[in-house]
Formats: sequence, structure tokens, C-alpha cells
Amino acid sequence: MAVPEILRYRNSIDYEVSGDYALFSDPITRASGEKCSYHLPTYSALVGITSSIYWKPTFMWVIDYVRIMNPIITEKRGVKIHDYNTNTVDLFYYMYLKDVRYHVRAHMIPNVNHPEFANDWNENKHHNIAKRSVKSGGRRNPFLGTSECFAFVDECVFGEGESYYDNLPGQIEYGNMFHSFTFPDQAIREDEKGKLIVNFWNPVLQPGGIVKFIRPEECKSKKFIRNMPLTQFEIKNPDEIANLEKY
Repeated sequence: MAVPEILRYRNSIDYEVSGDYALFSDPITRASGEKCSYHLPTYSALVGITSSIYWKPTFMWVIDYVRIMNPIITEKRGVKIHDYNTNTVDLFYYMYLKDVRYHVRAHMIPNVNHPEFANDWNENKHHNIAKRSVKSGGRRNPFLGTSECFAFVDECVFGEGESYYDNLPGQIEYGNMFHSFTFPDQAIREDEKGKLIVNFWNPVLQPGGIVKFIRPEECKSKKFIRNMPLTQFEIKNPDEIANLEKY
């Protein structure tokens, strides 16, 4: 089945991220100390990977699509965890995803929560830097859900290449899943500013292996965690910020 037509923004980037293992933990499984991965990467995890490629407080990344390229395979692995309170070592079992490869499409929007960086919102500049950063494999070490699941970033064209789910006869609905955290620096809705919010959604795996994400502010199921102040950035030389629009 052909990959359905998808949207592309003028400042979109496409990249491939892959790794031997991934762990996008289901929060329900953490209560016992053991972890079980979702079958799909979460929105927050992909924002983290994209930010490891390139990020500035001037803008925010919006994840549009992820395409699952390899078959979804799980593997249970024993992990020894040291309990510093009792000075003992316990054995826990983590359920990882194995041999993962994803194609991701994301775009950037200005971060209106930090007007002090308004002069740095040069869309063309940041887009070009982001594309160069994809070519070089990112600026920081990316990982797939957790730090022990190291990832590799490479260039791709979203929609090209074969996915294991190209011939999926229908769509797969995954039910209620964790979507993302909304931090004060990322809040779009006025009623979410100054708060830490957890967002949930119902993802659908479409033919072609494509999952279309909704944005955090569009999630209907939310949970307030606590009030949180906005991150304050120290500007040592205000004249440099004022002149950023030249570059």
C-alpha cells in the first residue's frame, strides 16, 4: 500500500533515528520498579531526539509524523539495580524494543514564552543549521527513551524507502498512551502557562507505518502535576541579542 500524502512545512526537517534497543516506558509499569516499553515512540521522546540534533530557546520543535520502518519486536532483559538505602542489589526485568528504526518529520515554531529572544527568530538561519546538524548526526548524543539506548541519526526523505508496515491491511489503534509533558517554556494555552502538565492521547498506526501526531495543546486528556516557574536565561550581553537578527 502506498504511503499516504503527508504535510510538509517550509521549515520541516526529516531524519532517521535507529538503535539496537529502545525503551519508551509505560508509566503504569514503573510502580513495581520494572519497565515495559510502548510499541511506539512518544512525542516527548521524539522532541528530545530532535532537540539533541539542534535546539535553541528561540524556538520549539513540533513533531508531525513518525514512520515505523522495522517490525516491532520486544525483548526482555534483566537489569541489576543497586538500592542505596538498603545497600542491596535487586534484579528487575525491562521490556525493550529491539532493532528499531524510525523516520521522523518535525518543524519549528517561535517560542513566544521567551520574548527576550524575539530578535533571534530568524527562521531561515535556524532551519539551515538544523539541516546541517542532521547531516552531522546531531549536536548531542541522542538516545531512544533512556540513556542506555544509544541512537544514531542520519538523513532521510520522509515517505521514501520500505517500511515493514507498508502493506498493513488496516490501522492499529493503541488506546490511551502517554503523549508528552508540557513545561512552562512550551505552553501554548493560557491556562497551562506556569504549570507542569501531562498529556495523553490515542495513537493510530496507519498503513505505511505512519503515526500522525497531534500537538500537546490538542490532547484532550490531561493531568495537572504542579505549578512550575518559567526558565530564566541569563543574558550577559543584551547588545548581542539585539543584533542577532543580522546573522
